[in-house]
Amino acid sequence: MRGEIRILRRGKVTRLPNIEPTLTLLDYLRLYERATGTKEGCAEGDCGACTVVLRRLKGDKLTYEPVNACILFATQADGAEVITVEDLARGDDLHPVQQAMVESHGSQCGFCTPGFVMSLFALYHRTDTRAMDRARVNDWIAGNLCRCTGYRPIVDAALSSCAMPANDWFSTEEPAAREALMALKDSEDIFMGTKERFFAAPASMTSLGKLYLMHPDATLLAGSTDVGLWVTKQMRDLPKIIWLGRVKGFDEIEDRRDAVSFGAAVTHAEAAPYLAAIDRDLGELMRRFAGNQIRSAGTVCGNIANGSPIGDLPPALIALGATLALQRGDRPRTLPLENYFLEYGKQDRQPGEFVRLVRVPKFGLDERFRCYKISKRFDSDISAVMGAFKLRLDGTRIAGARIAFGGMAAIPKRARTVEKALIEKYLDDSTTWDGAIAALAQDFAPIDDMRASAEYRLESARALLRKALTEIAGTSTRETRVVGHREAANVGAT
Repeated sequence: MRGEIRILRRGKVTRLPNIEPTLTLLDYLRLYERATGTKEGCAEGDCGACTVVLRRLKGDKLTYEPVNACILFATQADGAEVITVEDLARGDDLHPVQQAMVESHGSQCGFCTPGFVMSLFALYHRTDTRAMDRARVNDWIAGNLCRCTGYRPIVDAALSSCAMPANDWFSTEEPAAREALMALKDSEDIFMGTKERFFAAPASMTSLGKLYLMHPDATLLAGSTDVGLWVTKQMRDLPKIIWLGRVKGFDEIEDRRDAVSFGAAVTHAEAAPYLAAIDRDLGELMRRFAGNQIRSAGTVCGNIANGSPIGDLPPALIALGATLALQRGDRPRTLPLENYFLEYGKQDRQPGEFVRLVRVPKFGLDERFRCYKISKRFDSDISAVMGAFKLRLDGTRIAGARIAFGGMAAIPKRARTVEKALIEKYLDDSTTWDGAIAALAQDFAPIDDMRASAEYRLESARALLRKALTEIAGTSTRETRVVGHREAANVGAT
């Protein structure tokens, strides 16, 4: 068992044996290292001013992950190299991204600039070969806010500096970085503190099961994109933290012919291409899922396990028929995802039981899927209404339906009355849909809150159901699917 956190900083190993479990990485950098280039803006992972990059070795792949240091706990950087804005320049030579920001006049008041630079530094070290264009840059920096509205020159800087493969001193030093990060890898459990107050990072599912049975009151931590706000916004004291990021196998993705499974530590960024391969609406949903920094840290299973009624993924996964695998000690259990959510703030999870993975079925040629997110902002915003629709067709006849909504009730929930009302209706006769659309009022009685009124939610849900039926009805003749705001729809085309 290891009693310290180990991170790589500027080529050297930093050991942190007595670090507070919920000390954020931002506070560690600013207060302990006096690395004040990283800024605190919102303290909730929304503005991106605190962005730093974690260089990790995942298998034999070296990754550059932008994360929000304001809500990520410093302990979660164990085994990674932490790169901040102070680390980019070498002497009088600016990094290519920094130089491009200067030449494009990409900084105005300057407060957000370090976060933008670090996001673009991660983009500079991308591993895919997709062409760099303005739309892609806009997606990448959706988790960074410029309150001086200076996005155009920032995007220009990205286009001029990130169009070619990485060729900087970080690239040159990658062999040494691999060696140093490999030396940090081990299979030891981490435990720091006492039985009453500790940070633990089990290295195996067996160790996790035993520890969580002994401490069922501990807080399970995956990406910290939700738990971090409990500390920074709610000022909660979390005396016992169990981090899932080191559990062997929790980062695995199993892609089979009939389904894809995501372990408890698989991030949204890692899961996105597999979900997009199931259906392009899922790819669009993931593109709009928070910002890049959140997607790099937050996990699919964490989005489920926290039980939020406005989580983006649960309604879509419920409509697809996803199942959860849970574990308590050495006893596994599976259940349909829809049965996991019992009521607001309450899930079907016993003391000492944790979510091990989620299994998402793929679908056949006779099935159609749509999902839509309604929010105040297009990018990086929480859903007011989230609707997901899967139909099984026999020609134009609806032979089966699974429909789920988020934001319409205290839990993500299926619209079972609507589902029954859709059976035996016909896609080529829209007059048969009206009863099912009206039945939404029997399934949901939404509330008024800051995101939307009850009336708006119900009318939006009805409109989304009609939109899904209309789009699916049109796919046999002409493309009607809308992807974001970049494709026009020929709704009702014949």
